[in-house]
Amino acid sequence: MSKANIHHLHSITEAHRLRGLPSPEHPLISVIDIASMKHDDGPDPQAIMNDFYTIALKKNCTGKFRYGQQQYDFDEGIMVFMAPQQVFQVIHDQEDHSRSGWLLLVHPDLLWNTSLAQKIKQYAYFEYAVNEALLLSDKEEAIIINLIQNIRQEYESRMDDYSREVIIAQLELLLTYAERFYHRQFLTRKITNHTLLDKLEKLLDEYFSSTSMSQPGLPTVQFVANALNVSPNYLSSLLKVLTGQSTQQHIHNKLIEKAKEQLCSTALTVSEIAYGLGFEHSQSFSKLFKSKTNQSPLAYRQSFN
Repeated sequence: MSKANIHHLHSITEAHRLRGLPSPEHPLISVIDIASMKHDDGPDPQAIMNDFYTIALKKNCTGKFRYGQQQYDFDEGIMVFMAPQQVFQVIHDQEDHSRSGWLLLVHPDLLWNTSLAQKIKQYAYFEYAVNEALLLSDKEEAIIINLIQNIRQEYESRMDDYSREVIIAQLELLLTYAERFYHRQFLTRKITNHTLLDKLEKLLDEYFSSTSMSQPGLPTVQFVANALNVSPNYLSSLLKVLTGQSTQQHIHNKLIEKAKEQLCSTALTVSEIAYGLGFEHSQSFSKLFKSKTNQSPLAYRQSFN
């Protein structure tokens, strides 16, 4: 997709204008009722890049939504979270006239000089490659909608010295609930999540195979996440829930497993094993091995003699 085919929206005012809405009541934050929006039902799907955070709760939508590497079917209570400078695309069903839900648009300038300005960047669900939208129960959906409406009511009221603080507090609470609901989703969608875990195990097995080492060096968390089409933060969050370990710990565990196999079943030297597994220096391999097993590679090998 070329940049010429992307609507780059620099402000929330431009977002309102694109959708045929009146100017926003606040230049840095807006809550939009999706039912009130003008929808582009032309033949070409519309790709958009915003310079602000977008939180969408879509209901009664039968179209497609593409974000990063993932395409979603809209369903009841589906939420997606988009950070600035990320491209998304909506393909509406032209026979769908009952679209509903809410859009919450937040410009980064609203968060300037607050703790949320940095904290919002740490939420894994804002990552470009996150591969799951958030599915909400009726109770969870009611909580989110109530917070969105509280934000709207606050900026539509007469602004005072406390308005910005109240709005940001409500926004942070919404993001905290989203974090909780994603954690619940990781636990309840075990089949999908364990499939990803199986793919991780297969990927690491293939990487450390002596016959298929296609590139030098150890696999990085970024490499593993890219290969699985998820973001590094998302992958580590999921693995923490499923196994209690981070992606880096999984990489190290697989590496030690392969090293043990070679130490007890081959005549390769420790240096040869280290280089074969991607280490530039054998001392680094020995240090990691001892930290994980409380034995040096040689001591481990000798225990089998």
